[in-house]
Amino acid sequence: MPKNESSLTVYFDPPFWVGLYRRQEGDRLSVHKITFGAEPRDSEVYEFLLAHWRELRFSPAVAAGGLPAWAVNPKRRQREIRRELERSTAVGTKAQQALQAQREAQKEEKKHRRQERKEFEAERKFSLRQEKRKEKHKGH
Repeated sequence: MPKNESSLTVYFDPPFWVGLYRRQEGDRLSVHKITFGAEPRDSEVYEFLLAHWRELRFSPAVAAGGLPAWAVNPKRRQREIRRELERSTAVGTKAQQALQAQREAQKEEKKHRRQERKEFEAERKFSLRQEKRKEKHKGH
Protein backbone atom coordinates (compact mmCIF):
# COMPACT_ATOMS: atom_id res chain seq x y z
CA MET A 1 0.00 0.00 0.00
CA PRO A 2 1.48 3.38 -0.98
CA LYS A 3 2.62 5.63 1.83
CA ASN A 4 1.26 9.20 1.98
CA GLU A 5 2.99 11.87 4.04
CA SER A 6 2.79 15.61 4.40
CA SER A 7 4.84 18.05 6.42
CA LEU A 8 5.14 21.79 6.88
CA THR A 9 8.49 23.39 7.66
CA VAL A 10 8.57 27.06 8.65
CA TYR A 11 11.95 28.77 8.38
CA PHE A 12 13.39 32.28 8.14
CA ASP A 13 14.55 33.24 4.66
CA PRO A 14 15.53 36.91 5.08
CA PRO A 15 13.52 39.12 5.09
CA PHE A 16 10.46 36.82 5.34
CA TRP A 17 9.30 33.73 7.16
CA VAL A 18 8.55 30.96 4.69
CA GLY A 19 6.57 27.76 5.01
CA LEU A 20 7.46 24.81 2.81
CA TYR A 21 4.56 22.36 2.59
CA ARG A 22 5.71 18.95 1.31
CA ARG A 23 3.26 16.31 0.15
CA GLN A 24 4.47 12.82 -0.70
CA GLU A 25 2.09 10.35 -2.28
CA GLY A 26 3.75 7.00 -2.80
CA ASP A 27 7.05 7.74 -4.52
CA ARG A 28 6.00 11.17 -5.85
CA LEU A 29 6.87 14.43 -4.05
CA SER A 30 5.28 17.85 -4.61
CA VAL A 31 5.70 21.07 -2.66
CA HIS A 32 4.09 24.47 -2.14
CA LYS A 33 5.89 27.54 -0.81
CA ILE A 34 3.96 29.84 1.53
CA THR A 35 5.43 33.26 2.31
CA PHE A 36 4.53 34.76 5.67
CA GLY A 37 5.42 38.29 6.72
CA ALA A 38 6.40 38.36 10.37
CA GLU A 39 7.11 35.19 12.34
CA PRO A 40 3.82 33.27 12.42
CA ARG A 41 2.53 31.61 15.57
CA ASP A 42 1.51 27.96 15.41
CA SER A 43 -2.16 28.88 15.61
CA GLU A 44 -1.80 31.35 12.71
CA VAL A 45 -0.16 28.69 10.54
CA TYR A 46 -2.89 26.20 11.39
CA GLU A 47 -5.65 28.73 10.65
CA PHE A 48 -3.96 29.65 7.37
CA LEU A 49 -3.85 26.02 6.27
CA LEU A 50 -7.49 25.49 7.20
CA ALA A 51 -8.64 28.62 5.37
CA HIS A 52 -6.47 28.33 2.24
CA TRP A 53 -6.05 24.57 1.76
CA ARG A 54 -7.93 24.51 -1.56
CA GLU A 55 -5.89 27.42 -2.94
CA LEU A 56 -2.50 25.75 -2.53
CA ARG A 57 -0.88 25.15 -5.91
CA PHE A 58 1.57 22.29 -5.59
CA SER A 59 4.51 21.85 -7.89
CA PRO A 60 4.53 19.08 -10.47
CA ALA A 61 5.34 15.80 -8.74
CA VAL A 62 8.95 14.60 -8.84
CA ALA A 63 10.36 11.24 -7.88
CA ALA A 64 10.99 11.08 -4.14
CA GLY A 65 14.14 9.55 -2.71
CA GLY A 66 14.39 5.88 -1.78
CA LEU A 67 15.31 4.90 1.75
CA PRO A 68 15.21 7.46 4.54
CA ALA A 69 18.58 9.03 5.38
CA TRP A 70 18.91 7.24 8.72
CA ALA A 71 18.54 3.79 7.11
CA VAL A 72 21.88 4.02 5.27
CA ASN A 73 25.32 3.77 6.82
CA PRO A 74 26.60 7.34 7.43
CA LYS A 75 29.94 6.74 5.72
CA ARG A 76 28.22 5.23 2.67
CA ARG A 77 25.79 8.13 2.60
CA GLN A 78 28.70 10.61 2.70
CA ARG A 79 30.41 8.84 -0.23
CA GLU A 80 27.15 8.83 -2.23
CA ILE A 81 26.66 12.53 -1.56
CA ARG A 82 30.21 13.31 -2.67
CA ARG A 83 29.79 11.28 -5.90
CA GLU A 84 26.43 12.88 -6.62
CA LEU A 85 27.87 16.37 -6.15
CA GLU A 86 30.75 15.59 -8.48
CA ARG A 87 28.55 14.41 -11.36
CA SER A 88 25.43 16.48 -10.79
CA THR A 89 24.83 20.09 -11.72
CA ALA A 90 21.43 20.16 -9.98
CA VAL A 91 21.38 22.44 -6.97
CA GLY A 92 19.27 22.07 -3.84
CA THR A 93 17.06 19.54 -2.23
CA LYS A 94 14.22 17.63 -3.85
CA ALA A 95 11.80 20.24 -2.50
CA GLN A 96 13.86 23.06 -4.03
CA GLN A 97 14.00 21.22 -7.34
CA ALA A 98 10.23 20.74 -7.23
CA LEU A 99 9.76 24.47 -6.55
CA GLN A 100 12.06 25.27 -9.46
CA ALA A 101 10.00 22.99 -11.73
CA GLN A 102 6.84 24.78 -10.57
CA ARG A 103 8.40 28.18 -11.34
CA GLU A 104 9.42 26.98 -14.80
CA ALA A 105 5.89 25.69 -15.50
CA GLN A 106 4.40 29.01 -14.38
CA LYS A 107 6.88 30.86 -16.56
CA GLU A 108 5.86 28.83 -19.61
CA GLU A 109 2.18 29.36 -18.84
CA LYS A 110 2.70 33.11 -18.48
CA LYS A 111 4.67 33.22 -21.73
CA HIS A 112 1.87 31.41 -23.54
CA ARG A 113 -0.79 33.79 -22.14
CA ARG A 114 1.32 36.83 -23.07
CA GLN A 115 1.76 35.53 -26.61
CA GLU A 116 -1.98 34.92 -27.01
CA ARG A 117 -2.77 38.40 -25.68
CA LYS A 118 -0.24 39.93 -28.10
CA GLU A 119 -1.77 38.09 -31.07
CA PHE A 120 -5.28 39.13 -30.03
CA GLU A 121 -4.18 42.77 -29.74
CA ALA A 122 -2.51 42.64 -33.17
CA GLU A 123 -5.70 41.23 -34.75
CA ARG A 124 -7.79 43.91 -33.06
CA LYS A 125 -5.54 46.70 -34.32
CA PHE A 126 -5.56 45.22 -37.81
CA SER A 127 -9.36 45.11 -37.89
CA LEU A 128 -9.51 48.74 -36.70
CA ARG A 129 -7.18 49.78 -39.51
CA GLN A 130 -9.32 47.89 -42.03
CA GLU A 131 -12.47 49.64 -40.78
CA LYS A 132 -10.76 53.03 -41.07
CA ARG A 133 -9.75 52.27 -44.66
CA LYS A 134 -13.31 51.27 -45.52
CA GLU A 135 -14.66 54.46 -43.91
CA LYS A 136 -12.34 56.60 -46.04
CA HIS A 137 -13.59 54.99 -49.25
CA LYS A 138 -17.31 55.16 -48.41
CA GLY A 139 -17.59 58.89 -49.08
CA HIS A 140 -16.38 58.68 -52.70
